[in-house]
Amino acid sequence: MTQFKTLDDLPTDLSGKVVLVRVDLNLPMEGGSATDVTRVESAKPTILELADKGAKVLLLAHYGRPKGQRHSTMSTSWVQGDVEEVIGREIMFIPEVMGLVVEQSIGILGNGDIGLLDNVRFWPGEETNDADFAAGMAAHGDIYVNDAFSAAHRAHASTEGLAHLLPSYAGRAMEAELKALDVALGKPETPVAAVVGGAKVSSKLDVLHNLVGKVQHLIIGGGMANTFLAARGVDVGKSLCEHDLADTANAIMDKADQAGCTIHLPYDVMVAKEFAANPVSLRVCNVHEVAADEMILDIGPQAVEALADVLKNCRTLVWNGPLGAFETAPFDEATVALAKTAAALTQDGSLVSVAGGGDTVAALAHAGVKDDFTFVSTAGGAFLEWMEGKVLPGVAALQS
Repeated sequence: MTQFKTLDDLPTDLSGKVVLVRVDLNLPMEGGSATDVTRVESAKPTILELADKGAKVLLLAHYGRPKGQRHSTMSTSWVQGDVEEVIGREIMFIPEVMGLVVEQSIGILGNGDIGLLDNVRFWPGEETNDADFAAGMAAHGDIYVNDAFSAAHRAHASTEGLAHLLPSYAGRAMEAELKALDVALGKPETPVAAVVGGAKVSSKLDVLHNLVGKVQHLIIGGGMANTFLAARGVDVGKSLCEHDLADTANAIMDKADQAGCTIHLPYDVMVAKEFAANPVSLRVCNVHEVAADEMILDIGPQAVEALADVLKNCRTLVWNGPLGAFETAPFDEATVALAKTAAALTQDGSLVSVAGGGDTVAALAHAGVKDDFTFVSTAGGAFLEWMEGKVLPGVAALQS
């Protein structure tokens, strides 16, 4: 595993030290308050640990996409109340990220106090990773801590640039994420299974190419499975399908064969003539029996049973994407059933399960098993790029 320093490497007394902490506070908001504070909860241990060691903690975060200009509706001051509520401390809002105002605010803060800087993306230097902008922020800090894995795939000033200018450490959430990912694909216990679902093969091509060389079982679900079935000559009716990617799908299957990776596609499916909740035309059939006016909306019960048997013989599972159109019943059945199997095996201690991506987290929550997996990453783009085998700039910058 790549080496990086954690909060364990810091002195126990940080009195008088200013710690710049990159967190993810890009919260979904409704009516002026957050509808989901998971990201704050994940940053809470790091923030409180540093404050309790006597540091002056300055939180760096982005909020929305202001494209290098100030927007009153995209100030991090909007999330200040939610952050205070979750961490149980008062926070000073600082409407800048560098300069005299920040300097004066640090002078007002006492040891163990917390400040929230404004949206780093208000400055164009953030997204261009401008050296002068990074240096301007670094001038106020003694230590840099990155606790925002979800932004680690961006080479921005606050995620990558700062790490080269100050002694740098991974926060507790970042540390947990990196350890879990290493267990899942870095040095996993074999056999390894990967579930990759979602609508389009085109959005997960790099993931599939990377995984066939790393896992022993690749389970493909969602609309993506239709493209693979069609590539094998199966008539998928009017299902969501990227027919133009047949050659690509076949190339991935050939690559899997050479690498000793078994690709699992459904042989029974749930179909309907219209996409609606509990449609009258709903039926389960063999993949070779899909009518021209039907669409595949989930994988069938026999396929789910076979996949459950696959998981029972595996030691590690990586999951990204649902198996069917899970937001609409009954097309959530396969995802829920397999998620429950994976959760039960995890709880038994026979499977290490790591899942990530927005739809995946929602699907596992819907199945009632989000807390029963070994690790669930709330990161979207960063988790996907990690599954693609790409180097994440924010992580690489922490490596020592």
